[in-house]
Amino acid sequence: MSRTALRICPLCEATCGLALTIDGTEVTAARGDRDDVFSHGFICPKGASFGAVDSDPDRLRTPLVRKDGELREATWEEAFDAVAAGVRTVAGRHGPHSVGVVLGNPNVHTVAGALYPPVLLAALGTRSLFTASTVDQMPKHVSSGLLFGDANAIPVPDLDHTDHLLLIGANPLESNGSLCTAPDFPGRLKALRARGGTLTVVDPRRTRTAKLADRHVAIRPGTDALLLAAMVHVLYEEDLADLGDLAPHVTGVDEVRDAVRDFTPEAVAAACDVDAGVTRALARELAAARTGAVYGRIGSCTVPHGTLASWLVDVLNILTGNLDRPGGALFPQAATDRAPRPAGPGRGFTLGRWRSRVSGHPEAKGELPLSALAEEIDTATDADTSTDADTSTREPVRALITIAANPVLSAPDGDRLDKALDSLDFMVSVDPYLNETSRHADVVLPPPPPAQSPHHDFAFNTLAVRNQVRYTRPAVPLEPGRMAETEILARLTLAAGGRHGADPAAVDAMVIEQTLGKSVRDPHSPVHGRDPGDLTARLTGENGPERRLDLMLRLGPYGDGFGARPDGLTLERLLAHPHGIDLGPLRPRLPQPLKTRSGKVELLPEPIAGDLPRLRHALAERPAGLVLVGRRHLRSNNSWMHNIPALTGGSNRCTLHLHPDDAGRLGVRGAQPVRVQGPGGEVTVPAEVTDTVRPGVVSLPHGWGHDRPGTRQTHAATEPGVNVNQLLDGSLLDPLSGNAVLNGVPVKLTPVTAR
Repeated sequence: MSRTALRICPLCEATCGLALTIDGTEVTAARGDRDDVFSHGFICPKGASFGAVDSDPDRLRTPLVRKDGELREATWEEAFDAVAAGVRTVAGRHGPHSVGVVLGNPNVHTVAGALYPPVLLAALGTRSLFTASTVDQMPKHVSSGLLFGDANAIPVPDLDHTDHLLLIGANPLESNGSLCTAPDFPGRLKALRARGGTLTVVDPRRTRTAKLADRHVAIRPGTDALLLAAMVHVLYEEDLADLGDLAPHVTGVDEVRDAVRDFTPEAVAAACDVDAGVTRALARELAAARTGAVYGRIGSCTVPHGTLASWLVDVLNILTGNLDRPGGALFPQAATDRAPRPAGPGRGFTLGRWRSRVSGHPEAKGELPLSALAEEIDTATDADTSTDADTSTREPVRALITIAANPVLSAPDGDRLDKALDSLDFMVSVDPYLNETSRHADVVLPPPPPAQSPHHDFAFNTLAVRNQVRYTRPAVPLEPGRMAETEILARLTLAAGGRHGADPAAVDAMVIEQTLGKSVRDPHSPVHGRDPGDLTARLTGENGPERRLDLMLRLGPYGDGFGARPDGLTLERLLAHPHGIDLGPLRPRLPQPLKTRSGKVELLPEPIAGDLPRLRHALAERPAGLVLVGRRHLRSNNSWMHNIPALTGGSNRCTLHLHPDDAGRLGVRGAQPVRVQGPGGEVTVPAEVTDTVRPGVVSLPHGWGHDRPGTRQTHAATEPGVNVNQLLDGSLLDPLSGNAVLNGVPVKLTPVTAR
């Protein structure tokens, strides 16, 4: 007898509501939940394949522990015994920073990944943190931190109400949106045009999103910041800047005018390969729109000037008066955010509080560049040449904990990292697969399939285009022998932190105690002065993670404040609304979100000003030959989905896109293998000749390269593709954020002829 269970899709940032059909304990079908308050029934191919993802036979079902050089099935007790012995031995011998942690993108898609890594890092006391952010969106975090004082205060376009939307380096019809959580992004863009709005797309490829646009500007890759700076120049030159109600909240407006003086549309035209008249039109149209928003994504982040480009996106929104107003770009308010505090100066945002041991890369948001992971493992440094005065950071990384991460494919120069991982003293991976990275682990801890896990979007609700809150419990019970991902990470925290064998519930109890202890002492908290023991007793939920969610909801901006607001949010109220609770459209919030030292938007922070001379040098730069850009597929998410037959094939293939003019010049025919050489190595891949990519540009998707021995992903290995990041040597970084430069990289192409 089949039944229906609701589940929020964890397979991309759109967070669509699903209605799962379940026979026994198997998910046999998935459709969009028409009553979901946010997605209203929308579903994409990934969500429709939820059952196939959930039941993939290659998912690990029991822990693996390396014995006599081989990974073998083990009990959970044996696995955590090995973790405790391995991590604590390395930390005791070499210090806490010798234990590295790598967090992959899937962490932000799970309850466990949101709640436990901060506790794990605190228990380890390590500064050796590497995440997927530095091969993706770290420039946006850094620019937001510098502008607004909070690296997580990222304004998102008000898609449902704007009259003018400029997308740069974004392809939401394939990605479903990123740093802008919006189910049915395609439908929202079509609705924008249907109500008479304008859509402009700046992208070197004529993507599906670009095909929908009123105007497509095929920019030369890597020059996004130059184009945006020229648009800012036009706003000043033609007296189009008008901050409106923002003016009292912004400092540095005149300083920015001086800073962009050299970036005229004519000066950037040759570098960007965009006519000066087009650049002026883009600025004028944005300024003339009743409401408008500029939105940049991965294409404008993974470039040499990614932080400057991210900064300029918000500068344009600010100078046109579109920041923090309906129809512009606003700050979402998630239900699990801290309750709003009185506006006023904050601590601000600081870069480079410590540096990486080998190359001296500054930390950003507590993270070191993922590109530096290999050298932090395989390169020794002398105490006299260490870049950090803290002697405890001079040891190489000797133990590594990876959680839902596959940096061998996602970081530059995977071959070097592959060898470096093999040299570690100890490694543990939390991963459902034996993949290109986890195959090196001494212990693999497999989380259960998504149907057996709860779901709440802690991260993505802070980026959502409408305020709402949803929570779904596991659709099916844990099968025998499985362990909940929340318990896995709690036990990992205890084992790695020197408390192996303690009750995993102690981790949640500790967080609750600490949170309430701070809250009752905070005069701005709704529970100020109350008894934390009494508050703890009032929490509801079936387990520690649910009690923590209840705590965050109660203390949050919509919460009941433990009875202070009787109609406020609690876990019990949320559970009574299985399709979610709509909390209304995005609303203006300034100056409350600002945490800068001045209490205002600081339009030209010193680190930004210090990086602008580098951008001026780029005015004279021209690539001599072909340059590389990435590519997203609707039926894929990084390296996650290539083991699911229903999500591969068709357009979701690893091919090299190149323009017919370049193909003719180089003698390349369609489907012919071509050798692509970059700074970090070379790959051979089938060519796909298409005019959807501009001349001088070639495009390879990321996440492929499933051809290494020792993995257990059967379908992915049948069509492995190539690892685009092997073309990179990891030396090219945006200096402010440490983000890898993945786009606009020069490459050489050679057709491979049959012998």
